[in-house]
Amino acid sequence: MKPLRTLSGLLDFDCAARWGSFKLAAQELHKTPAAISQQVKQLEENLGFSLFIRHARHVTLTAKGQELAVLVARMLAELRAKIGALQGGDEESVLRISTTHSFAIKWLVPRMHRFTKLYPELDIRLDSNDAPVDLEDDSSDVAVRYGPVGDGDPALLFRERLIAVYSPDLLAPGQAELTLADLPNFPLLYENSTESWLQLLNENKALKGKYDFSRGYSHWGVLAQAAVAGQGIALVAYGIAFQDILKGSLRQINCRSAPFGSGYRFLVNRSKENMPKVQRFRAWLVAEMNEMQRALDQIG
Repeated sequence: MKPLRTLSGLLDFDCAARWGSFKLAAQELHKTPAAISQQVKQLEENLGFSLFIRHARHVTLTAKGQELAVLVARMLAELRAKIGALQGGDEESVLRISTTHSFAIKWLVPRMHRFTKLYPELDIRLDSNDAPVDLEDDSSDVAVRYGPVGDGDPALLFRERLIAVYSPDLLAPGQAELTLADLPNFPLLYENSTESWLQLLNENKALKGKYDFSRGYSHWGVLAQAAVAGQGIALVAYGIAFQDILKGSLRQINCRSAPFGSGYRFLVNRSKENMPKVQRFRAWLVAEMNEMQRALDQIG
């Protein structure tokens, strides 16, 4: 076993693992992509195994890289929390929120100014990470997580629905809207699996047809952006597409939804659930989710 004699490169590795990109990691850490790449390469040499698979425009973690990324992220979060505590920061004035990349980019960040306008005294620390979060390590106060949900769950914020959306740029001159009949004419974009598309087509008695399922994406947020860019018709979670629909960047195809059992849950550090900052954020989040639910109910 080769001992690790230096921790150099772990911060660069953690950042590159979160972004899946040396370029984006370099922007966050105010370094050059070449410097990030060199640090990670030296770390791989010290460890004796590869952390990333290099692609032309991005990087993906190896199996061992994924395991190490989870460990490093947790340890860095604990370290930052402990340093914050030692620095004597005001616990009530800092709200640490953990959520997934897609929810942060497409839902929370675009409307976070509403919350900070209500409570300008709060210092918001937002960690967007798809890895499981340990709320007991004090690195986060609250978390919004996406996954299977059930009726009666007190943590349930919003039960998602999948909708078919497209950019107005896909409309032909003089065409008012796209319908189910137009689906064979465009690539159908999906997240991870085509199963949900097949369920929606079956629900609308439209399985018989030649469809182009050529473009899959690993995250809802990336999928929604691909639809905004006019790359095809996407089947995406309503909450993720909500802001783009309001802005007119996306339009919805009028059809029946397929059954879907996932949504968002509000998780809280048990030692902090009675703190005013947590209760205020929860109340604001519920109000925003209820507004979105009313909009969803109107479309049937």
